[in-house]
Amino acid sequence: MKVCYLLQTHTNQAQIYRLVRTLKTSSPGAEVLVSHDFTNCNFDGSVFQDLSGVHLIPGTGGRGDFSIVQGYLDAVNWLLSHQIEFDWLINLSGQDYPIQPLSQIEQFLAQTSYDGFLEYFEVFSKQSHWSIREGYTRYLYRYNPLGFELTEWQRQILTPLKLINYIQPFFRINLSYNLIGFKTSAPFDENFVCYGGSYFCTLSRKCIQYLHEFSQSNPDIVGYYKHVCVSDESFIQTVLMNSQLFNLGKDSKRYFDFSTTRNGRPRVLTTSDYPSLSKSNAHFARKFDMAQDSKILDFLDTKILQIPQAEPQEARTL
Repeated sequence: MKVCYLLQTHTNQAQIYRLVRTLKTSSPGAEVLVSHDFTNCNFDGSVFQDLSGVHLIPGTGGRGDFSIVQGYLDAVNWLLSHQIEFDWLINLSGQDYPIQPLSQIEQFLAQTSYDGFLEYFEVFSKQSHWSIREGYTRYLYRYNPLGFELTEWQRQILTPLKLINYIQPFFRINLSYNLIGFKTSAPFDENFVCYGGSYFCTLSRKCIQYLHEFSQSNPDIVGYYKHVCVSDESFIQTVLMNSQLFNLGKDSKRYFDFSTTRNGRPRVLTTSDYPSLSKSNAHFARKFDMAQDSKILDFLDTKILQIPQAEPQEARTL
């Protein structure tokens, strides 16, 4: 049984290097594919020359649009076209980190009866994790860039404009992503339900194969998702769930903390979070920032790499 770890990265080379080396140290036989957006951050792949099974390809990044999903699909296409062997694909960002030894994670995957692990729910239902209005706003409008970038100060000044979204159904203004969307005809109905959930997931090869084939043979659905807002939190779930072919676990096996954030980004985890992380059954956590707190990664390494020493005293007393 073989796992491929797909890293979609765009910044902080040192942290990417550390994550890749930790993955390969904990699971030497794993494949690691780094899909890096070189737009604002160069990346020297030669640092991995001594590691087998590590690949670097150019990728696309972004937030709120289809670019990160396209990067995922491009990476899948690269894996399949290069005949890279894998039984499971786990996607990570450059700010993710394992919180369990990879041997335990991979043993779990080898024994599970599930075909994948990802958060999913029907967007336009009472079971949705979002409000019905938010689901409609995200996936029933066709968005295009406003044509100019807003500073944080300008967003605050223009915030009252969002009231327009509540008094009419024809268009939506999204200041967070600098988008304007107009109501459009959607492909969703009782036979093709819109699902949502976290972008980060763990999928078996047969799920990946189906996702690849669906994307190749349904350009209309792909084209529709290219113009919705936050497509990465719906596309994979919608494609896989509507197939009715897979036994999917609702647990994405990820640890996040959104309790103190309002911008859709999880809080940066630090050494104070170690007790919670060490008790979690999740496989990976995000997000971490070495510039803010690198010691938390040192603590996690003692568990991930199964270093034969006692848990750091500082971590136990936090």
